[in-house]
Amino acid sequence: MKDKLIARLLKEGKLKKQTVGLVQVEKLLREAVIDMEEASKIRDISERGTYLLAYAGMLKTGRALVLFLGYVPDDGAQHKTVTEIVGACLGEKFSKITAHFERMRRKRNDLTYEAGTLLSGSEAKEALADAKKLIREIANYIRSQDPQSRFDFDIAQ
Repeated sequence: MKDKLIARLLKEGKLKKQTVGLVQVEKLLREAVIDMEEASKIRDISERGTYLLAYAGMLKTGRALVLFLGYVPDDGAQHKTVTEIVGACLGEKFSKITAHFERMRRKRNDLTYEAGTLLSGSEAKEALADAKKLIREIANYIRSQDPQSRFDFDIAQ
């Protein structure tokens, strides 16, 4: 499934090949962890900030995965491309979280470009919890594909 998706995205011009080192992947994961730390600090005072930081962490982690696979998104729908690849790589076991990532992508668009978009405290807390799970799972996926990868930071607890 992942290979067919990548082939389709390459053909459609949504992905392009990119040579990358594990250092770039690790930097994106580290940034995602920082986003989670900051989101956790503001969870009780800013639902919007928490949600947006949780999404940013998910996106950075997804981009780390895409880079790890040797690609970068290359069109106007980069976030959508990232969510699709994350879903294909993590599979059915994590379909609930990857579906939430896609819903968060759409909601983030609304929060960014539309006035009056509503966001509840429970949405923000669920976003943060799922973002942490996604970061951990993508880091585990990368480790399973490259046993030499060792991240010297805590993956969102």
